[in-house]
Amino acid sequence: MTLPPWFAIATITVLVAVVTNRSLKADDIRWFNRLQRPPWLTFERAIPLIWTIIFICGAWSAVFVWNADPGTLPTWVLMAYYLVLELVTLSYTPVMCRSRSLRVGTILGGTGAILSILLAIAVQPISTVAALLLLPYILWSPVGTYTTWAMIRYNPNDA
Repeated sequence: MTLPPWFAIATITVLVAVVTNRSLKADDIRWFNRLQRPPWLTFERAIPLIWTIIFICGAWSAVFVWNADPGTLPTWVLMAYYLVLELVTLSYTPVMCRSRSLRVGTILGGTGAILSILLAIAVQPISTVAALLLLPYILWSPVGTYTTWAMIRYNPNDA
């Protein structure tokens, strides 16, 4: 019995997220929670929901790409690209917190933003819908990256 592509992609997306988040330690979370935030950062409570929506859109984007040409080498390469983008995105919190460096978080955020734009360009000829489903990532990632960068001003010892 073969799994439907949407189920396989969703399962991998969730498993990667769970495994990545398990690497966070209590000290890492305490470090992040004690950081000063810019006064305009009023939407922090919504960030987990925003990223959940972004990951759902990204997974559906991958499903559209897979269904356009299933099992071919170019499609597998794009699936690997989606996985790399997810890993870069999900590594933001544990790597930044473990290194105690907002600059590292800013670099990871910027890397994700660039990778998402390049992925959208790569998948657009295959599926316009897949490219459009990456727009939430493309639009939000710079906001998160800027927010992390702006926090350096409020936490110079954690830059």
